[in-house]
Amino acid sequence: MTISMTGFAAGRGAALGYAWTWDIRSVNGKGLDLRLRVPDWIDGLEIALRAELQKALGRGNVSLTLRVSREEGAASQPRISLPALDAALAALARVEQAAMAAGVTLAQPTGADVLSMRGVMESNVGDEDTSGLRGALLADLPALIAGFHAMRAAEGQALQGVIGAQVESITRLVAAAGAAAEARRPRAIEAMREALARLSVNAEAIDEARVAQELALLAVKADVTEELDRLGAHIAAARGLLADPAPVGRKFDFLMQEFLREANTLLSKSQDRELTRIGLDLKTVIDQMREQVQNVE
Repeated sequence: MTISMTGFAAGRGAALGYAWTWDIRSVNGKGLDLRLRVPDWIDGLEIALRAELQKALGRGNVSLTLRVSREEGAASQPRISLPALDAALAALARVEQAAMAAGVTLAQPTGADVLSMRGVMESNVGDEDTSGLRGALLADLPALIAGFHAMRAAEGQALQGVIGAQVESITRLVAAAGAAAEARRPRAIEAMREALARLSVNAEAIDEARVAQELALLAVKADVTEELDRLGAHIAAARGLLADPAPVGRKFDFLMQEFLREANTLLSKSQDRELTRIGLDLKTVIDQMREQVQNVE
């Protein structure tokens, strides 16, 4: 089953006096690029989350956001940071001394003024043992990943239908190209004969062996049998990849390059209006399919 690299999932939970919400989303990427926005005060959380995501995901630009807050009634009690208080009082003393030296009278700061200075009041969150919270968050992660996988699988199923229809379009166009190539064969032979006749009239001496060799070379250069055979093989490979349960995005990327190469060669050899039209339609469908394949994991 085809898996898409595009997906989204969200979740919420609560434990140990905390509540949290998180979401995970991804878009296509050449490899696995993880971008995590998680609280840095929970020791070891980001490393643990990154390890779990690396085990669960193969490709994509993946962003995970986690927000953690204390539940109502479980707020931490703030406390005074003595070092910060000492620094704040010393700074106030220096300000007062400078003001007196300049003949400026300042109002006396209140206790509330001092407490409002940066760093004087602090929460005790940073001193807590967060291992229990980390464990609760990691235990909640599999449900989030399961929802994420489910959405990527649903997106992949829709993607598989689109790519499958494009493979069938390519199949019909390759068959039409084969018919057009066969139909042009008599015209190509007749054109070569007319060219040979003109050479015979206008030239006094002709090396017939050399002419035959050149005509044979032209015929080989105009023959598209090999390109059609390769396109048929690529179609079979594409169907096999669509049926493969393993991640096939990288293989599909390479296969689309091969599809495009054969279509370009077919066009360069065409020398026929109908075959050229079919070749251009073929290249258009291949380009469209290539865009869809970019989302396959």
